[in-house]
Amino acid sequence: MAFVPLPLADADVRFAPHWLAVDAADALLTALRREVPWHVHRIRLFGRDVDSPRLSCWIGDPGTGYVYSGTRFEPHPWPPALAALRPRIDAAVGTRMNSVLANRYRDGRDGMGWHADDEPELGPRPVIASLSLGAPRRFVFRRRPRRGERASTEKFELELPPGSLLLMAGDTQRYWQHALPKTARPVGERVNLTFRSVTP
Repeated sequence: MAFVPLPLADADVRFAPHWLAVDAADALLTALRREVPWHVHRIRLFGRDVDSPRLSCWIGDPGTGYVYSGTRFEPHPWPPALAALRPRIDAAVGTRMNSVLANRYRDGRDGMGWHADDEPELGPRPVIASLSLGAPRRFVFRRRPRRGERASTEKFELELPPGSLLLMAGDTQRYWQHALPKTARPVGERVNLTFRSVTP
């Protein structure tokens, strides 16, 4: 499945809306519900430790510990469904991924706020491959404020259907932030897998 480039200046963002067939995406979602040890992690937000508004699990090769929002996560082993998928992800993005953050959004009350995947362990120009499963959700980008700006008005949004693969590379994390907004609309469960390469 070919990627389509998205129109974000100074970024390398590509999208394959049907990277996995619907039946394969559904089967993977079912397997991950069973195989992944889901947790509610505590994260630091505005100086306070709070429950993360989603379930998650850090998975990876030995030595791929990761610091996020003031907390260090050591990797869980690759469950069978993800170990089987991993070579296909590597081939699609052209690099070897040694870890994946699995996020489980139970309904519209779960979400992810504005952030960039710019932790030092990911290197200066990280490659992030984001696979969506389950209910479609709205995903938004905003330009990081330039020097002297309070906030940028430059935004882009798209819907991530099940089986879609979003690739963020190059200077994307340097110039853009992204988020999965909460919604009051009735939406089903969604699982997102963000594959990455961590430098131990």
